[in-house]
Amino acid sequence: MFAQRESLLIGPGDLAHVQVFDTPDLDETARVNDAGELPLLLGGNVKVASLTPAAAARAIEGRLLEAHLMLHPRVLVTIEQYATQNVSVMGQVVKPGAYAIGTPRPVLDVLTLAGGLTDLANRHVIIERHANGEQLTYFVSNDPHDAFGHPELVYPGDRILVPKTGIVYILGDVSRPGGFPMSNNDSALTVLQAVALAGGTTSSAVPSKAKLIRKEGDGGFEDIPLPLSAMQKGKKPDLQMQAGDIVYVPFSYLRNAALGLTGIAASATSAVIYSK
Repeated sequence: MFAQRESLLIGPGDLAHVQVFDTPDLDETARVNDAGELPLLLGGNVKVASLTPAAAARAIEGRLLEAHLMLHPRVLVTIEQYATQNVSVMGQVVKPGAYAIGTPRPVLDVLTLAGGLTDLANRHVIIERHANGEQLTYFVSNDPHDAFGHPELVYPGDRILVPKTGIVYILGDVSRPGGFPMSNNDSALTVLQAVALAGGTTSSAVPSKAKLIRKEGDGGFEDIPLPLSAMQKGKKPDLQMQAGDIVYVPFSYLRNAALGLTGIAASATSAVIYSK
């Protein structure tokens, strides 16, 4: 695996030059087809996509041996033209677009070319390989030891998608009601963490009557009693929130305390989204 990362991987559309030592008649230049195969003058098509040029040369040598065309083939494969020298970065980055890279680059370097992640970015970014269409998820850690200790390479032609992180809403009698991105290192928030981001409850709040409103699969809402006061005092365990959850802390006066689920959910749609 490490040897493959020493060179660019071959992908569909790349123009490859195949040189067979001591047999110049078999030298050829051909383009890798959409199936990831390289057509040979002798031996038929050989799968070379996702291989390094050196590994592709070994695959061609194996085909020549299998076909009994040569006893001791020695092959050199060089890529004269890669199909693309760009990597596309989409989604929650400051400057989405296509960026030119001529060699494999760590994913953090490529994200830096795009201006870095936005405040609404999900740290689980998706990398799609140009060579074979494989998709993998890379976690952009806030911890520098993790971020630099586990690098992932991005190759020319690859695509990177940075999804939007989940949002949770803290509404009602809190200091800073609104929506808060789940953009910490765990991409998760508990109720008490989210309430703290909202500046905490005010002196006029009734946290003992708080509720957690969670959207259901059928489009409705589930009303879950939330013992926020007991949680704040350490008498009840903190709860993990899900993306889209709404915590509503009622005011002491009855008009807003009686606000229904639909009204609360409607308030969330127009809530301020805080980036920090």
